[in-house]
Amino acid sequence: MTYNAGTQDRSYGRSVVFTDRGIVATSHYLASQSGAQVLARGGSAIDAAIAANAVLGVTEPMMNGIGGDLFLIYWDAKSGKLYGLNASGWAPRKLTIEFLAQHGITSMPHDGIHSVTVPGAVEGWSQAHKRFGRLPWKDLFAPAIRYAESGYAVPEIIQDYWAAEESKLQKTQEARRVFLPGGKVPEVGTWFRNPDIAKALHLIAEKGRDAFYKGEIAQAIVSTSTAFGGAMQAEDLADFSAEWVEPISIDYRGWKIYELPPNVQGMAALEMLNIMGTFQPDKDGPKGTVELHKKIEAMKLAYADLYRYNADQRFAKVPVQGLLDKTYAAQRAALIDPEKANCNPGAGHPASSDTTYLAVVDKEGNIASMIQSNYSGFGSGVVVQGMGFALQNRGALFGLDASLPNALQPRKRPFHTIIPAFMERGDVHIGFGIMGGANQPLAHAQFVSNLVDYGMNIQGALDAPRFTVTSGQVSCDILIESRVTPDVIQALRKKGHNLIVRAEYTALMGRGQAVVHNSKTGMNSAASDPRADGVAEPEPPN
Repeated sequence: MTYNAGTQDRSYGRSVVFTDRGIVATSHYLASQSGAQVLARGGSAIDAAIAANAVLGVTEPMMNGIGGDLFLIYWDAKSGKLYGLNASGWAPRKLTIEFLAQHGITSMPHDGIHSVTVPGAVEGWSQAHKRFGRLPWKDLFAPAIRYAESGYAVPEIIQDYWAAEESKLQKTQEARRVFLPGGKVPEVGTWFRNPDIAKALHLIAEKGRDAFYKGEIAQAIVSTSTAFGGAMQAEDLADFSAEWVEPISIDYRGWKIYELPPNVQGMAALEMLNIMGTFQPDKDGPKGTVELHKKIEAMKLAYADLYRYNADQRFAKVPVQGLLDKTYAAQRAALIDPEKANCNPGAGHPASSDTTYLAVVDKEGNIASMIQSNYSGFGSGVVVQGMGFALQNRGALFGLDASLPNALQPRKRPFHTIIPAFMERGDVHIGFGIMGGANQPLAHAQFVSNLVDYGMNIQGALDAPRFTVTSGQVSCDILIESRVTPDVIQALRKKGHNLIVRAEYTALMGRGQAVVHNSKTGMNSAASDPRADGVAEPEPPN
């Protein structure tokens, strides 16, 4: 089935960017430009991704930065091999259920010092650069340092996220000093500088990842943690290392779709697609009642399994193969009532066995699909003294029920929401991701369906109306964009879906990027989500 929009009368707002050189697609135009300039200087896809990510940490400080974690899927064009990197940090050794109980804490804090886990981003950059980088490490941070020192104009969507976190920033003196200049959130278009993060990036550029995990930045992290009564110790940082992992995959109507294995939630996207694959695409298209009902119900089944089984595989046995089995998908799909929403489907029994996403393709066709995040806006809200960045609050995703797979334990990685993705068929290879907490697996599945089931190009697939969940819980409460027609909204409500209609393009649906390499023609292309402040920027001529 095809669902192609005409180029002069189309349902998506931007054109796909094409070039025979590299392209960088990010959620901020300065990051995209910086990555493209790195490509023009002979950098690889990884070099450009690191440079762009460093800029994003400066220009989108609530979303990501060196205080957060990172995941990567990398496709090597020459060998055709796919690599996965898990650079998510672990809980400090002294952060235990008993430690929190001694402080009168009976549920995992959402912010504050006890939600902090070891940041993995800088280690992830280092591991990826050692394996796939071309340019000198220190050169990759020049653009980010420049924008930190000289400043940049605050764009619309980022300012909105910034304002939403003002109350968190007001809680501590250092957060107020760094991120509330003049005592308030910067207005749209005003100039913002952060010389403290410039200092930290200078240290990383000159001294490598050890500056963060063993040097001056590590000392500042531990001192900050201690001042707030936190559990972080020097050895928690010094002992940490990222892990190269094998991506997991399924076949979806002839396309191979890849995600990373647990502790991330990518398996939910694959399970959702497996369930969707038991049905044929609907004749009324992706915005029709039948198709949306099917996808919403498939999502709830996959998410019920995700929240029951996902955990750090070094500590828990996660039945990944069983969850991705086609027979299991058919069993789950059989639970979908075409006329009625199921608000609480429950987990199945498989057989045992705020965020920034960016995508880069270089002129050789190598693809970096990278995602990096603080989790919530400005993470824990704890800003490292003198270093200009917030520590993530990934520990908030642990549970305190010791009988469950994702229970808090020392040196354990929490359930992680951020997921990069990759898909391919024949000569076409696509790196993609759509950020946004619990939104991500279902957004990935909708993107894949738009491409595969309805023949959209990557820009149309990103732009198309989406639905998402209202929280991390499985329920009938669903957010949906108003570009879905009122008659479809009404029909879905009659089936029991509690739909909350948002604006035409709401960032609550996530902010995505995608790059494509055609290994037969050598042509590259990219798309950037209109729900963000970003662009797909082609590599300029030398």
